[in-house]
Amino acid sequence: MRVVMAAAEAVPFAKTGGLADVIGALPQALARLPDTQVSVFLPYHRVIRENPSVHTQFLLSFPVDLAWRRQAVGLFLWKGSTDACRIYFLDNRQYFDRNTLYGEIDDGERYAFFSKSVLEALVKMAYQPDVIQCHDWHTALIPVFLQGFYRGCFPSVKTIFTIHNILFQGWADSYFCADVLGLPESYTALLRHKGAINFMKGAIVSADKVTTVSPTYAQEIRYAYFGEGLSELLCRYGHKLSGILNGIDEEIWNPSRDIRIFSPFTPENLEGKRENKRRLQQRLQLPQKEHTPVLAMITRLTEQKGIDLLQWILPGLLQEDVQLIVLGTGESRYERYFAQMQHLYPEKLSANLFFGGDLANQIYAGADCFLMPSRTEPCGIAQMIAMRYGTVPIVHETGGLKDTVPAYNICTEEGSGFTFQSYNADDFLDAVKRALTCYWESPEQWHRLVKQNMTRSFGWEDSAQAYKKLMEDLCQNHER
Repeated sequence: MRVVMAAAEAVPFAKTGGLADVIGALPQALARLPDTQVSVFLPYHRVIRENPSVHTQFLLSFPVDLAWRRQAVGLFLWKGSTDACRIYFLDNRQYFDRNTLYGEIDDGERYAFFSKSVLEALVKMAYQPDVIQCHDWHTALIPVFLQGFYRGCFPSVKTIFTIHNILFQGWADSYFCADVLGLPESYTALLRHKGAINFMKGAIVSADKVTTVSPTYAQEIRYAYFGEGLSELLCRYGHKLSGILNGIDEEIWNPSRDIRIFSPFTPENLEGKRENKRRLQQRLQLPQKEHTPVLAMITRLTEQKGIDLLQWILPGLLQEDVQLIVLGTGESRYERYFAQMQHLYPEKLSANLFFGGDLANQIYAGADCFLMPSRTEPCGIAQMIAMRYGTVPIVHETGGLKDTVPAYNICTEEGSGFTFQSYNADDFLDAVKRALTCYWESPEQWHRLVKQNMTRSFGWEDSAQAYKKLMEDLCQNHER
C-alpha cells in the first residue's frame, strides 16, 4: 500500500494547531504497519527552511502552471526520512517564504498552488500511489485537480479528504476558478457554494471518501448547527463520510519520562503528581494548598472553546476553595477578562496569556481537573493528554470529547470524566460541582479515577489500523 499525504503543517517542522500533531504522528503510525509506505508532502515554509536542525536534500525542480501563471517548484527530501515514511517539502519563495503559515491575503492562491504542485511532483517522480489523503482546506483542491488535469497520469489512485475543522473551508471569489485554478468552466459549479468558490465543497464532491477526526463529529456536521453551511452537502454525500478518532504520541506525552515537568510519576506511584501540583502553584505564585483543587484550561481563547460559559460561572466558582489556571491566547476581549479576574482574585486565578515553553506540560501534570466546555470540538487532544497525566477532564459532550471522555458514574466508577450535554452555563457548572464533590468527599474514589485514566491507551495504533482498512477497502472496491 503506497500512501501519499498532503498537509500544510506537521510536527516537528511547522505548527499552528492540532493538524500539525496529526501529520507528525499518523504517517509514522501508518508506516509501522506491514506493507505500507507513506510519503508526506509539506510546503517548504520559511520556519522550516531557516531551522538549522532540519536537514534536507534537493531532488529536482519543475514548473507548475496555475491558470496563466507559471512558477518553479523545488522538491526537497528530509534527511531524517526512512524508506517506510518519506517527508518531502515543496519550495516556492513567492508563496511560502512568509513569516506565517496562514493569514495572508493570497492564501487561496498559495494553497491552490501547493495542491497542484503535489500532483505535479508525483508525475515528475514517476510515483504511482494507491491513495492520496488530503488534510483540511489547504489541500482540498487535490481531488479536484486530479479529476480535472491528472486522471490520465493516475488512472487508479483513490482520494480521501479529511476534515479537521469544518469551520475553515477555503473561500475565494467566483472568478477564482478560471483566473487562478485554470479549470474548465464546468468546474465552477462543482466548487461554487453560496455565490463563491469553496475549496472544501470541491473536495467533498470529488474525493472518494471523506473522513473527520472523530465518529461523533462525523455525525454532528450533518446538522446545520455544526455543519457551518455544508450540512446539506454532507448529508447528500453521507455514503462517503466516516469518522476516525485521532490519537496522541504516547512517547512524547508520558509523565514517567517527560523532562519538562517537575517530577516524573506513574499510575502506581502518584507522589510525583502531588509534587508537580505544589511546584506548579509555587511557579504561578498561587498559595501552595495540597487539598485545594486546581482547575486548568489550556486553549485558544475563542467562543468555540466555551470561554463564554466559563465567564458566566467564574465569579461564583471562585468563591469556592479552588484555584484556576488558564494558559493560552486568543480574542482580546477574553484576554482582558482573564487579566482583570486575576487582578481581582490573585490567590485563586493565574492567567497566562501566552503559549509556549514548558508550562503546558507542567499544568497537565500538576492540575486536578481539566476544563473543556467547547461549543464544538472535532476531536481535541488536550483531554487525552490530561487523562494521561492524571488530570480529570470536565467536558461538553460534543465531537471527540464525547468519544474520548465517557461520563463518570460515581456509583459504578465507570467512565473517565464529568460531562454535560446541553451547551449552557448551568449544566457546565453542575459538571464542575460534581467533580469537586467527588474530589472533596471521596478522595479514595478520586484516586482510583486518576489511576484508571492514566492507564487508558490513546496511541495512534488503532487509528492507523482504521485508516489502513479504509484505504484497502477503497482499493479493493476499485479492483472489483
